[in-house]
Amino acid sequence: MLIFRSILSIFLREYLLTFRNFYNLLTVIVFFILGILIFVFAIGLDKEIYSQIGVGIIWTLILLSTNLSIKKLYQDDFNDGNLILFYLSGISLELIVIIKIIAAWLFFQLPFLIIIPIACLILNVTTDKILLLILTFIISSPVLTALSSISGSMNLLNNKNFAIGSVIIILFSIPVIIFSVSIIHSTTELAKPQLNILLGILMLFLAITPWISATCIKIAIRNK
Repeated sequence: MLIFRSILSIFLREYLLTFRNFYNLLTVIVFFILGILIFVFAIGLDKEIYSQIGVGIIWTLILLSTNLSIKKLYQDDFNDGNLILFYLSGISLELIVIIKIIAAWLFFQLPFLIIIPIACLILNVTTDKILLLILTFIISSPVLTALSSISGSMNLLNNKNFAIGSVIIILFSIPVIIFSVSIIHSTTELAKPQLNILLGILMLFLAITPWISATCIKIAIRNK
């Protein structure tokens, strides 16, 4: 029972911190919307072009928006000593990582489900592609959150160059973006195996991320 109270208290703390610092979430949303508008102004109003590249534009901006939340995932808690308190209290760091991944996905990725249909209408993406885009987003966005967790924990070991974390996310998210976009543009027969591969990537990162992130945090705590 105590462990459930600890989990609930940590999750509630993440919720309160997110909405006290609501500008972080607002920054991500505004960045995504401005990115869409920049593409519209740069390319023009050619609907045929957007029907071909609109999905790629949206996924690119989702990836770049994810980078904005890397530093906040663990850095603030590490600097003010909360991660050390969690570690000393007996709660496993792997469990803390899982809670933070769930909270980060709910608070920073889930709002995109509201914005994506609006972006699709602006970029003239057809209805059937919108549904597939939402489906691939639900599968792929936890992978991006897991990559953010790994990058954020690795940044604790290197507090001089946070760009390394962004490079890691972009590098390892390439297969996710490739399959996510390809599923939308493929036929039903070709989309199913690619969807299974995407699910496999999700399962892989859900399995390895807690241990990789927890290991990096432990090393950072010991070196502090």
